[in-house]
Amino acid sequence: MKRIKKILFSRSTFIILALFLQLLLLITVIIKFQEYFVEFYAISLILSLAALLWILSKNINPTYKIAWIIPILVFPVFGGLFYFYFGGHRLSMKTRVKMNYIEGKTRETLAAQNKLINEMGVENEIASKQSRYIQSYSGYPPYKNSFSEYLSSGEVKFEVLKDELRKAERFIFLEYFIIGKGVMWESILGILREKVQQGVEVRVIYDDLGCMKRLPLGYDKELEAMGIKCGVFNPMIPLLSSRLNNRDHRKIAVIDGCTGFTGGINLADEYINEYEMYGHWKDTAIMIKGQAVWNLTVMFLTMWDFIKGLDEDFARYMFKAAAEDCEFNCSGYIQPYADTPLDNEAVGETVYSNLINKSNKYVYITTPYLVIDYDMIKSLTSAAKSGVDVRIITPHIPDKWYVHEVTKSLYKPLVEGGVRIFEYTPGFIHSKTFVSDDKYGVVGTINMDYRSLYFHYECGVWMYETKSVMDVKQDFIDTQAVCQEIKAEDLRKISLPRTLLGTALRVFAPMM
Repeated sequence: MKRIKKILFSRSTFIILALFLQLLLLITVIIKFQEYFVEFYAISLILSLAALLWILSKNINPTYKIAWIIPILVFPVFGGLFYFYFGGHRLSMKTRVKMNYIEGKTRETLAAQNKLINEMGVENEIASKQSRYIQSYSGYPPYKNSFSEYLSSGEVKFEVLKDELRKAERFIFLEYFIIGKGVMWESILGILREKVQQGVEVRVIYDDLGCMKRLPLGYDKELEAMGIKCGVFNPMIPLLSSRLNNRDHRKIAVIDGCTGFTGGINLADEYINEYEMYGHWKDTAIMIKGQAVWNLTVMFLTMWDFIKGLDEDFARYMFKAAAEDCEFNCSGYIQPYADTPLDNEAVGETVYSNLINKSNKYVYITTPYLVIDYDMIKSLTSAAKSGVDVRIITPHIPDKWYVHEVTKSLYKPLVEGGVRIFEYTPGFIHSKTFVSDDKYGVVGTINMDYRSLYFHYECGVWMYETKSVMDVKQDFIDTQAVCQEIKAEDLRKISLPRTLLGTALRVFAPMM
């Protein structure tokens, strides 16, 4: 009974109810206007036609276009109005100015490493082109002589992160999509409070939607009272708006500008299997040390300035004072990069596509969601048909049934095209990793779905010829050993109703 009351009177229930009532009111008003005003009906049809022409003219993913065109054609009175209200991704002038300023500041702060990219090109032109693309279109350059360590589980990352946080002397930056009260967060929070008492500057950013069921309303004020500076990304308000689409999905930790973390692991107990949600939770992260951490530092600071409306001197947080401690004689190149939904450049998707299209021997992928468009399917199957060993690990136990149905609906064209699909039998795999040809690897926050590729703020670490690349490969092989492979005969056993459900859901996958 207490649990039911908690759910009924929770903030998330209130917001969902408020949004539903607004949607219901909007539909009711439209219906009433339609009954009494022929002019309104005509205007609605004109708006729907305008929306269709606008969608067709836009340089956006064709699958996203279809997801809107169908409801507009089926419901011409509602469709156009709904698209212009929710689907247009229009930026206010204020937001546009802020975004342009932050992009300019990012590029001004991060020195381009063209000499390093040219050096990379001497030994591997394909690698240098991938690195140059990331630098040109995300603004984040590559680095050499930086250290990386692949962390193959949430439990491992948790222990390493705590050790590094305890070493902090100057500042700690944490930016996470989900922070949830429990063993993991309370342990980290205890360290943060100790560090604040020691004079270390601590800042925390969390996404309000990601934490809506995990943290109480006004939790940022609680952190501020502890001496921890806090920013909340895109606070949830009970008003219908397309702004709800854009979330901060990053997971970043930066300590003293010398040590950084990213990957799929949020700060909540399911990520360390402290309690079971969907079977065993498999996730991964990457720790980097050295000059490459500067990219993660700038990612955090630009997001902080965006949230707070500030214009800080980023140079204060560069690791100049600790430069000697941050030099590593390591082979290979490391390039942390960011992806933003507001710059009309799908960096995360292009990085993945480049890795697939340029692979010669193999490409191994882990992803919790496989909700991809025709072009990505074509890249994967074309690589497989040309002799590349393409393997993908997805969850066996889903966290969202409807997304998993879309994922399973894509198995057939992929398997028929030569791609090998494996489901993580122990439970849910949340890691987002790519590894290719014993040379290239990516560990980050970017899922293979429309939300990550087009709507969310994301980040990743591209690596070339580092030791961590082989660690990612070995972890994939070890994980595959406890997976079940999806064979063609398994797909033939899927019932017709389930096949039709998956096909229908695929049409609206970009909205999920």
